[in-house]
Amino acid sequence: MENKRLVMAISSGCLDYVPEEIKDLDIDIIRLHISFKGKEYLEGLDLDPIKFYAELETLKDAKNNLPKTSMPSVAEFCEHFDKAIENGFNEIIILSISTGLSGTYGVACQVAKTYEDRLKITVVDTKTNSFNEGMLAVKAAQLVKQGMSTEDILKEINWIMKTQEFFGVDGKLDYLIYNGRLKGGKALIGKMLSICPVVGFNKDGTLTSWETVRTQKKALARCCEILKEKIGDRAPEDYLLWHCHTGPSLLPILEELEAKVGIKTNHPPVMMSPASGSHNGPWFAGYGLMFIRREDEPLED
Repeated sequence: MENKRLVMAISSGCLDYVPEEIKDLDIDIIRLHISFKGKEYLEGLDLDPIKFYAELETLKDAKNNLPKTSMPSVAEFCEHFDKAIENGFNEIIILSISTGLSGTYGVACQVAKTYEDRLKITVVDTKTNSFNEGMLAVKAAQLVKQGMSTEDILKEINWIMKTQEFFGVDGKLDYLIYNGRLKGGKALIGKMLSICPVVGFNKDGTLTSWETVRTQKKALARCCEILKEKIGDRAPEDYLLWHCHTGPSLLPILEELEAKVGIKTNHPPVMMSPASGSHNGPWFAGYGLMFIRREDEPLED
């Protein structure tokens, strides 16, 4: 019996907002839900991220009108799994949003157990978000097309997970405060001192404040310094680097600063998915960095 494999991703991986050649990989997308201003949306289908972030920038009484997000339901996972079976697939690899941000991974694992007699399902906690998460699904789909075994695909994915980076600057603290990620005295002092945190993912998949910097421009400059340190002496052909952002307001400043220190992205920018960006707010700008493993780099420690 032919082993026919399907790669699935969560909509937080931003695969709805990428070049067509990536969409041609036929990755199945399981969608998060967004409730905003009295309406319900399926991320990536009926909510334009550009309009969404523009609305957040001018949202009146934002604290009491925050977008609310929810993960896919058990029924929705079942629907995707049933469709995969109908289309002749007998194996699925799911790249899920970090467990540090969502319970989606847990639901996927729970549902996968009920399909054990019909499908081989592997669920991966990517320990990241946004297009870094999506790029792991892209890599998996590319390797499936090349005929690589699932065991080796997971080894490659694990190597990338250990080395990739996603970080940036929240230009204003408003949404971090409204969503409860910054509380009490820290929130008050941060607003008073115009502090902009450099936020990023730790290796355990939690999103935290790496550093706090005064003013947007200084925080973005520090972002550039951190990126240079992360890349080190690695050649541009050995990594993919792109801008990740919510609204466009901080991007021109970041591009101006990076040009001064010789940073060049080599992948088109990707807008953060609304379900993720609604927690950071419309003033986020930063980087996604994914290393390409060289022949001299061992796959396993």
